[in-house]
This record gives sequence, C-alpha cells and structure tokens, in this order.
Amino acid sequence: MIQLSQINEFQQDEAHNRFFQCCASSRWAEEMVKARPFENTTDLLNKAETLWNSLQEEDWLEAFEGHPQIGDMSSLRKKYANTSGWSSQEQSGVDGSSEENLLDLSEYNRKYKEKYGFIFIVCATGKSASQMLEILKGRMNHSRSQEISIAAQEQSKITAIRLEKML
Repeated sequence: MIQLSQINEFQQDEAHNRFFQCCASSRWAEEMVKARPFENTTDLLNKAETLWNSLQEEDWLEAFEGHPQIGDMSSLRKKYANTSGWSSQEQSGVDGSSEENLLDLSEYNRKYKEKYGFIFIVCATGKSASQMLEILKGRMNHSRSQEISIAAQEQSKITAIRLEKML
C-alpha cells in the first residue's frame, strides 16, 4: 500500500506504472499522471472515472487485454503476474466451483470473444462462478456497441477497486 501523497510525488514513469497496474490502458495511465496532484481519494476516483469515460474504444480494448479470462486461473498466474494478487482476489468466486461451471464459463467466454472480439469483462468481486456465468449468458444477446459500453463500465468498477487497494 502507498499513500496518496506518494502517488502525487512519484516520478512520471513510476506513477504511470502504478496506474497501468490498475488499468492496462496506456492513454488512461498517461492522463492520470497528468491529472496529479489528487486532493484526496474521492478526487482520485472521480478523475479516474472521468478520464476513463473520455477515452476511445481502442483504449478500452487495450485495457480489456490486461485481464485474464474469468476462470482461466493458470493464465492468471502466468501471464499477469503484476496484478495476479488483485485478479485472484477479484475472481475468488471462481475458486471451488464445480468443474461443470468452469467448463461452461470457458465455453461461453470462447463464444463471447468470438462474437464481440474481446474477452468478457465483469467486475467479479463478490460474485460466484454461477453468477458470472449467468451474467455472461445474459450479455450474449447484446449488440457489439452495447456490449463494449457495458464492458467499459465494468472496467471502470474494477479500476476503482484496484485504485483503492493500491492506497
């Protein structure tokens, strides 16, 4: 954990790295560095959300690529070591799930990515594998534009949680 004052005082590269760990959008991390200093946590979270909402689809897609697929725990540990602790906690609802649920999550994730061109993004904190599977199934009927908007909203929630954990 770090103090808000440290975030405000970090060199640009260090601040960028810290923000990028919370959200894997280069442009968002760059804009967060420029938005410093933050008066308090509320100011940090408000600016994070405002900057996120001002980005383009390509920036959102870049951030989505920073996530392992829900239920893909081996990929989580191997590919995303810099946020693996956070992602593991965020996906803790998957732990202990039935093999059938995990297989269904895997299959629907594949279908989702095939349909929309990016992985399924959901703020998984506090959700069981069954709940995530139901959410995933329910989002399969959206248009791509609806779905990218929903995924961006979910990413914003994830980012806020990660920023709070960083502090």
